[in-house]
Amino acid sequence: MAVHALFEPIAALLERFTASELPGTAQLDALLREVAPGTASGAGQPIRFVRPPAEALAYEEHIFATGEVPTRADDWHDFFNALAWCVWPRAKSACNILHRRERDARTAAGLPGRGPRRDALTQFDECGIVVVSSDPEIPAFLAAHAWEDAFWTRRARLIASTRFMVFGHGTWEQLREPFFGLCAKALYRVVDAGWLARPAAERQTETDAWLAAQLLDAGLLRTPRELAPLPLLGIPGVTRENESAAYYRDTRQFRPKRVPAEKLPVL
Repeated sequence: MAVHALFEPIAALLERFTASELPGTAQLDALLREVAPGTASGAGQPIRFVRPPAEALAYEEHIFATGEVPTRADDWHDFFNALAWCVWPRAKSACNILHRRERDARTAAGLPGRGPRRDALTQFDECGIVVVSSDPEIPAFLAAHAWEDAFWTRRARLIASTRFMVFGHGTWEQLREPFFGLCAKALYRVVDAGWLARPAAERQTETDAWLAAQLLDAGLLRTPRELAPLPLLGIPGVTRENESAAYYRDTRQFRPKRVPAEKLPVL
């Protein structure tokens, strides 16, 4: 699993755990302190992983107020969430800040429910992916659902220019046993070629800082409509079945763009 391209952000961490059982909260705490020291909740509380308490505040509110991330024993979903905190510490903290900020704003305005921004943040936390490319055409084609143009016709360009960086811990769980139609929710970013020359760990750290700034300072993810569906089985190397043009013509998985539709941002 650790060699799969879409596990790249956490591949080195996965290689540390080879036992049949997943690591406990003490091991995950130690890992976080080692690889992302100082990681904190939106309220500045040190992040630590705990067994779900019998009684607690709502999930994001509990993390904000206490720094405690409920983590079930031997649970892949929660294990991947802990690893996401290890490799996306700034962006995860930014999401936590925004959940609280949005809750307070809606309460002050007398608005019911969670609102579109919290829905967008939750979707991205579960199944988000940052698609980073030095070739502006690639994210433009992907955002337009021109799947064959991006994944097949420009396949060599995509492989050379584009990295798919999973954020969502739910997506990592699903990738353990990928299924037909598996999608992530994508944000697209264009960078210069020099970004690609950086070591993978440096690219990860830089993208984490970039994403946190986009969320907190640029107002990213105000609505789920900012997220683009991305069929993960279309990415070269994810499955052998996608090694032909015909694969991308199956509209059950590679759906055309709805018309009319909003133009998705490429940042």
